[in-house]
Amino acid sequence: MRFRNAIQSIFGGIRQFVTSAWKEIGMYSAMFTSFGRDIYANDVVRACIRTLAEQSSKANAKVIRRGENGRIEGDKRLQHMIQYRPNMYMNGKDFIYKVRTLLEINNVAFVYIMRDNTGKCVGLYPMPAASYEAVDSAGRLYIKFNFPNGTIMTHSWEDLAVIRKDYNTSDIFGDNNSAIITSLDLLNTTNQGMANAIKSTANLRGILKSTKAMLSPEDTKRQKDRFVEDYMTMTNGSGIASLDSTQDFKELNLTPQLANYKSVEELRLNIYRYFGVNEDVIMSKASGDSWEAFYESRLEPFLIALGLELTNKIFSDREKGYGNEIIFEANRLQYISMTNKLNLVQMVDRGAMTPNEWREVMNLSPIEGGDQPIRRLDTAPTTVTADTSNKAKEMPDDQFGSDVSTV
Repeated sequence: MRFRNAIQSIFGGIRQFVTSAWKEIGMYSAMFTSFGRDIYANDVVRACIRTLAEQSSKANAKVIRRGENGRIEGDKRLQHMIQYRPNMYMNGKDFIYKVRTLLEINNVAFVYIMRDNTGKCVGLYPMPAASYEAVDSAGRLYIKFNFPNGTIMTHSWEDLAVIRKDYNTSDIFGDNNSAIITSLDLLNTTNQGMANAIKSTANLRGILKSTKAMLSPEDTKRQKDRFVEDYMTMTNGSGIASLDSTQDFKELNLTPQLANYKSVEELRLNIYRYFGVNEDVIMSKASGDSWEAFYESRLEPFLIALGLELTNKIFSDREKGYGNEIIFEANRLQYISMTNKLNLVQMVDRGAMTPNEWREVMNLSPIEGGDQPIRRLDTAPTTVTADTSNKAKEMPDDQFGSDVSTV
């Protein structure tokens, strides 16, 4: 399969606009540029972002489309596209993963909505990291993307799904991550100090003293070099040096000051708190109430924002008027204890869950007929029980037989 240039293939070439700076409320100039620090290069930050992106990417997209009569019809084409191939590069999991990663690094993520000639959505492309600028063209809002290689692209606000975090200063962009830089710098300095301390104490250090009077600088250097070559290289595996009476070696003991565990741990906790994660979540140890708290605070808000933005930008006002929407669902039940999973079988008996939904929680494959809700006979609705009882009262006694009494 032959692909054209990515820009031409995806965006149809670079369109030129006569633009002017977009002024927000309060005359704020809407421009976002990286503040020059790649926080993703830090191992603790990457662990936090990886956890958020991986857990968010487990969500399943569901497209709800209603007809004029209000009946739910669904949209299998759009749902299949979002779930399996939102663009030529990604599957549905990769798409959510990348959007979440870009959001955490830049505090703003743009998704370009590709449409066909009829206006239907046929692709979703997360826009790579760049400097962004809000511009005005003929009274309409556009976002100008300035990529590091010098490429400039401009897209209308209607064709961009925009997710933001730390949404404060600008009406369009989120604030940058400068608030965490101090903790990152301190943690990096601590790590470098520990590495340098290990290197400085790994070798023999000291002063070589000669009893010979008034050696020339050349002779002094020659003695030192010979000592280093003979006794302080990898070839001297014994670790023992031998000197005559004309030389004396005095070892220097270095005791560098290292940050204690409590200080290092506090710096890591600062980064964890900033991204809203903890050690249990990162190490996949969270379950039950702790997982529920993590889901509700860090995953659900992102999935709601992504669903709302795609709903608003993909569907027309008329379609949204019928109640059409895109939502992202996550299976939270997979993190509860085995005892609680087994207790969920009561929900199957009452028709609240289908057998296949319960089997999914247990990581079992679906069975034929398992998508049909079932209900125990002793849990029928009260109206049904009442109707049956009333009908029984109205029936003649001989229809029940002589041994059955009327209730």
